[in-house]
Amino acid sequence: MTVDELRRAFLAYFEERGHRRIPSSSLIPHGDPTLLFTTAGMVQFKPYFMGLAEPPARRLTSIQRCFRTTDVESVGDATHLTAFEMLGNFSVGDYFKPEAIGWAWEFLTGVLKIDGSRLWATVFTTDDEAAALWAERGLPPDRILRYTAEQGNWWGPPGDTGPMGPCSEMHYDWGKTPGCRHCEADTCHPDIGCGRFLEIWNLVFMTYYREEDGSQTDLPAANIDTGAGLERLASVTQGARTLYETDELHRLVAVAERVSGRKYDADESPEIAFALRAMTEHSRALAFLATDGVLPSNEGRGYVLRRLLRRAIYFGYKIGIREPFLEQMVDAAIDLSHQINPQMLEQREFIKRLARVEEARFLQTLDRGLTLLDEVIAREAATKRIPGRDAFTLYDTHGLPLELTIEVAQSHGYEVDGSGFDAEMELQRERSRGDETFTSNNDDRALRYAALGIDTAFVGYDGLDAHSEVLHLERDGEPVARLNTGETGEVVVRESPMYPEGGGQVGDHGLVITPTGQFRVRDTQRYGETIVLTGEVEQGHIEVSA
Repeated sequence: MTVDELRRAFLAYFEERGHRRIPSSSLIPHGDPTLLFTTAGMVQFKPYFMGLAEPPARRLTSIQRCFRTTDVESVGDATHLTAFEMLGNFSVGDYFKPEAIGWAWEFLTGVLKIDGSRLWATVFTTDDEAAALWAERGLPPDRILRYTAEQGNWWGPPGDTGPMGPCSEMHYDWGKTPGCRHCEADTCHPDIGCGRFLEIWNLVFMTYYREEDGSQTDLPAANIDTGAGLERLASVTQGARTLYETDELHRLVAVAERVSGRKYDADESPEIAFALRAMTEHSRALAFLATDGVLPSNEGRGYVLRRLLRRAIYFGYKIGIREPFLEQMVDAAIDLSHQINPQMLEQREFIKRLARVEEARFLQTLDRGLTLLDEVIAREAATKRIPGRDAFTLYDTHGLPLELTIEVAQSHGYEVDGSGFDAEMELQRERSRGDETFTSNNDDRALRYAALGIDTAFVGYDGLDAHSEVLHLERDGEPVARLNTGETGEVVVRESPMYPEGGGQVGDHGLVITPTGQFRVRDTQRYGETIVLTGEVEQGHIEVSA
């Protein structure tokens, strides 16, 4: 069964049982300040569970795009993903444990033909009803385990506050793991974590709400919230021990092989396989996030996207790629996912341009940044510790995210002085604080441009050139109406395709061409909301637009 066939089978099964199909919501949660990203299928249904809105139906089903940041550094191994799809069926005060458990078992063993003797269930320590229901399905007592909240059998809330409840997880048993003493002694179970068991479905009995003070109150009704990871379930139906061997992700790994000239062989070349998987996963995650309007930046969601993008480029660089590759991989990721996410097709060209522009900018500084990091590693051989000041310089000047510096350092057995990095970051904030709206040095130039109140729109993701208007000119720190041939100065336009310096990226170079002259841009900076182009007039003259 292919991944797409699995999607269709899941939705059809629950639609036949009275569930209304609901489209995936955005990865940017609507009206939920407690979440950075949509992390589970139930996020868009929280108002229904809380009694704040009337659901379109009491039974719902969906395939939700999800994104989680908790294990970014692990992406590249056989099991971790940041972006994934979650199959879910939901009840808003309608059915409860008997139906949820019965249907989950029937779908897995009846529709997907998964061998029931390989399934284990965990229930919350005090949940006798769920344990009895699994026993009715034919599970023997030694495969019905009672787990605590710390062991994962209490779900939620998805943020600091929200719906939550005890849960029951279903695990698939791949068979004994060589070298695991628990497997050898026949005492192994899912919480051991030896790789023998794979969690494939979580059934949450959503009955409580966590308040801001940490207290727990009852929800208006008892609800059901289930989530089955599409890629995980596909690995079981396809007999693939790693997520990247399932049909859709495997096709994207093949693209990574093509652009790198490297072969995917986890046994013979584990480091190359790790890099190819990281490139694969992050390319798909980029397509998911950009489709929903997340753009690279130095804070919040945009920082997460930029971190993934640069991590993918780093791993490509690590296995010898020196030419841009990300656009090709993003294009292939869209081909694989647009059937369930049709808006990806509408955004295809924009997402490809975004990948191309961001990769080109990072490649300008990556080689020098990694060379400097190697020098620091050699210099600190005695301490095996990267000083915070060096880590900050790599971030601020060369665009290496702290997390990437840590990852490279750890591969050499080094640690990074995180507190020292934080101190350097705070010193930079102090230097630039003067006015809280300034993100560049607090000098007279920043004050002047802030006073202008010009918000320059960055349009570089739409193309490398743009038609715009000249709004302001300066020479030697003074406003002028005109700059003549040979004169240096600063130009402010309404829309700029040139990216300002920041986050380790140098400011773009380029040309401003008007009917009267040509201005060579040597540097691009941002002062508040104003993008300023610095350079000199090469031909004719430049004047403020009428």
